[in-house]
Amino acid sequence: MAPPKEFSDLDYVMGTAGQTFRAIVGGGEGESADSPRPNRPAAPPTPPPTPPPAAAGAGGRGAAPAGGGGGGGFGATVQGLSIVKPPYGQIVGINLDKGELMWSTPHGDTPDGVRNHPALRGVNIPKTGQSGNVGVVVTKTLVIAGDPIVTTTPEHPRGAMLRAYDKNTGKEVGAVWMPAQQSGSPMTYMVDGRQYIVVAVSGGNYSGEYIAFSLPASATRTPTGGQ
Repeated sequence: MAPPKEFSDLDYVMGTAGQTFRAIVGGGEGESADSPRPNRPAAPPTPPPTPPPAAAGAGGRGAAPAGGGGGGGFGATVQGLSIVKPPYGQIVGINLDKGELMWSTPHGDTPDGVRNHPALRGVNIPKTGQSGNVGVVVTKTLVIAGDPIVTTTPEHPRGAMLRAYDKNTGKEVGAVWMPAQQSGSPMTYMVDGRQYIVVAVSGGNYSGEYIAFSLPASATRTPTGGQ
């Protein structure tokens, strides 16, 4: 669809032709004092859809609880739990020469709403991964990506993890904590022989920012190429 000229000089942006233009902002945009939310014309209110007629005796195990919260972010649910079998999100390695799937691994900790659900109390839930799309950076030996949602686990405070996987096997070989989920693709660069990884994070009431990681100087070595 064609955007307003004050929004973009592109002829077309993603949208549905014939619908009123509405900008979707990223998590944390305009939440800091030095970066206020841009003033944009308010879109006219959309009339609420006509609800379908309620079936007699509607409710039961698959119904959303009163006051909302029945979806849990996964769509169709039973008692607030997704009917879709985990993993909810994976990173996969594909051999492009052969067109074969070489490995797959769940990406991200089990969401809090699943791990702490009363119906699953006492159940040992393996790592489910998380729904959501995130960019990756691939180096000579690693695939690196951050979690798409925040969690609170016995291993780390509320936040998300930036994870590194062995490129040949998919095994997680390291992770570092971030205060919010990944909101932009990571990248890597080198300065004075020291390699850095920088990633954008934001979400909820956490303003967007870039975070750069590197190994301590005592742990680095002079590489022959990006690792």
